[in-house]
Amino acid sequence: MRRRTISPAVPIALLLPLATACGGDGEAGGASKTVTVTVGYQSKTINTVTAGTLLRSLGYFEEELAARGEKEGVTYRVVWQDYATGAPITAQMAAGKVDIGSMGDFPLLLNAARGKELKQPTRLVSVTGYNLRGGLNTVVTAPDSTLESLADLRGKKVSTSVGSAADGTLVRALQRAGIDPDKGIQKLNQQPSVGASALQAGSADALSQFVAWPGQLAFEGRAKALYDGAELNLPTFHGVTVRQKFAAERPGVLDDFLKAQRRATDHLRAKPVAAAESVAKETGLPAEVVYLYNGANGIATFDPALRPELIAALKEDVPVLKAAGLVDDVDVDAFVDPAPLKRALQATGYPKASAAKPELWLKGRTTTRTFDSPRELLKAAKGADVRAAYVPDALTGTLWFADRAVWVADGAELRAFVTPASAERYVDGHAGARIIRYAEAVGLAS
Repeated sequence: MRRRTISPAVPIALLLPLATACGGDGEAGGASKTVTVTVGYQSKTINTVTAGTLLRSLGYFEEELAARGEKEGVTYRVVWQDYATGAPITAQMAAGKVDIGSMGDFPLLLNAARGKELKQPTRLVSVTGYNLRGGLNTVVTAPDSTLESLADLRGKKVSTSVGSAADGTLVRALQRAGIDPDKGIQKLNQQPSVGASALQAGSADALSQFVAWPGQLAFEGRAKALYDGAELNLPTFHGVTVRQKFAAERPGVLDDFLKAQRRATDHLRAKPVAAAESVAKETGLPAEVVYLYNGANGIATFDPALRPELIAALKEDVPVLKAAGLVDDVDVDAFVDPAPLKRALQATGYPKASAAKPELWLKGRTTTRTFDSPRELLKAAKGADVRAAYVPDALTGTLWFADRAVWVADGAELRAFVTPASAERYVDGHAGARIIRYAEAVGLAS
């Protein structure tokens, strides 16, 4: 357990001695019954913020429970537990110590498998954020590395977190590149922070990780993108899982969580800059990095809906985990439970994610400006007091920092790519196109 923090009490009665059992009841001072709800989340996995960091900071879940408590004569207490990855959340859920948790698609499958194995079954009840092409996972290498493509990883040391969505991306990408993911590289099973340090120290040649590590390292000049997960063109997402026993005993509490998650999603969509600033304050991550993923045109699209294409992708993830010996099998249809979301939310659904546009965030501004082309973005950025400029990859649509992207001049067109390999492939297929530096791209745009 990395950190255990308890949110302020909902009613004042929480100042009295409390029961601490997960989802349990107790008598507070012999008068008021107390129910404790424990939520496991990953503060720095910012694709889960609507069920974690942002939700907690907004206090929406506590508000929903306070209203319920007044009607029922019950005091609800929320305990938020913060973890670096989904694995410890699953362990705590299997032990009956966490009621609701959020994690990525591969960890969700492990959550389902472990829950069934240990007779603490869980259910997937909502999604936090998703990317229909897989752009939430990225392989990066050192800024001065000579590695230019995934093929260059053969025989190299690659850090990842085994069983994570980022590991799944690495395995699939290597297979497509004709590299055996077990024997073709030296895989280092490390926590994201450890892998980032290993990359910087030179003890790892590359790092495959999930949001927000690749973006943070690139933004800080400590890494450059080697492979964009969106090239797989397979959806990836994070979601909310609940202990089945808890959901059966406290369906109203689960409804309140899903209502609160929807409110947090509405907030993020309506005020993306404010939400990014809030998450940055809570996590210590740069707000510019948070916005890369969670912004109006961010890599992640936030929507609680259990979209069919996401569930279909989850089923395609099972064989990857089976091949790695991490699960025997997972019945995805039995794991996914759409009933609570349908019961809790009557609101109209959000539209499917649309193509990202170039976006400019100026210092001192609480809103951003979008453009129809990379050229227009660069022209507006020249001489401006820029906080961050974002541009979508010309092929995958993955948003990236404009000054960290690989730029190509193709006649009058300026195109940006997340990785050198993508830019090279484009140049090879377009006579006269050439790779240029960011400064030259800005000059040409002007």
